[in-house]
Amino acid sequence: MRIAFVSDSVYPWNVGGLETIERAEAEALSKEHELHYFSLRWPGMRSEFTKGGISYHSFHDVDRSRFYRHGRRSIREAIVFTVGMFRIFRYRFDVIHSNEFPILQLPVLKLYCILTGCKLIVYVHEVWDSKYWTTYLGGFMGHLANAYANLALRMADHYVANSDLTAERLGGLGIKGRRVTIFAPTIDDATIASVKAGKGRKEIIFAGRLIKEKRLDKWLDVFSKTARQTSASGVIVGEGPDRRRIESLIRRMKLQKKVEVRDFYSEGRKAELFRRIKEAGLLLHMSEREGLAVVALESIALGTPVLLPSYTPIPNDVKEMCIVVDEENLPSTAAKILRGRKEDYLPNRSNIRRFYTSNIRAVYRGIFRSLGIERHE
Repeated sequence: MRIAFVSDSVYPWNVGGLETIERAEAEALSKEHELHYFSLRWPGMRSEFTKGGISYHSFHDVDRSRFYRHGRRSIREAIVFTVGMFRIFRYRFDVIHSNEFPILQLPVLKLYCILTGCKLIVYVHEVWDSKYWTTYLGGFMGHLANAYANLALRMADHYVANSDLTAERLGGLGIKGRRVTIFAPTIDDATIASVKAGKGRKEIIFAGRLIKEKRLDKWLDVFSKTARQTSASGVIVGEGPDRRRIESLIRRMKLQKKVEVRDFYSEGRKAELFRRIKEAGLLLHMSEREGLAVVALESIALGTPVLLPSYTPIPNDVKEMCIVVDEENLPSTAAKILRGRKEDYLPNRSNIRRFYTSNIRAVYRGIFRSLGIERHE
């Protein structure tokens, strides 16, 4: 079959949890199908090229400073991406697989599917309610965005939800369970199984996009209090618009000798990040807005405990494998984990198998059958 993946952001030119999932799915499906990828043109991308058996179609130069404005995704870039997606009408596909965000593009893709008989699959990692939209965009714009999102999200033929919670919220929009598959192929089990680590160290690690919702200010506060009880060091791996503020906080808190801030590991060096996580004592994740928290799952698969505050929005599918405590108890719990055996702080670790990328092709074969799509050789 001919399959089009649609996402404004694409790995490895922009690194994030969702981008990593989409890349894994695209690579796996490209082994059986003709795979095309439509995205914005990130630094280092050409307009049209083929890489790893995937044909890329990128448009409109964008970088991280334009993708995020005023601490949130740029509305202008979302509009440009949506208008640019009319170029998909030049091609013929059997399936379109679209990231839900920025949501504006979904009616364009639905129109394409109506006119061509194509099937639309939407990957959903968060379903926002009215309160969240108004907090994110303000009163009037937030209510408008909420109404639009609720309408647009109903347009797909099938949905891939990253968790039980996301599937439940889709049900709240009136979407029947038979149209939803819960699947989040985040763990490259083959690569993780091959990771060799040196001697473990008392290090607290964070890896992810550096945006205000990740609450690295709280992360630094917890780290500072933990470091007073232990000889722990810290590392923050990531890039994003909040980096300058984070580095300023580190200087203000006099943690320069304790906390390292480093860029994401480049493509081809993911094993180095995995090794760093495997050697760490724990991964601390303070985000107040999160879909699935891919790095948390990777950490669990690597045998490093994940510590979360009780306010975390991470779904139960992931939380049940983590240590979750009230915010005021995080420093003492972190110190306890660092002093103990890591395996004692990995509850329900066997559940990680449901997130393996080795399951991708089998899951999508089932989705295609449910949609009545026959494979075209």
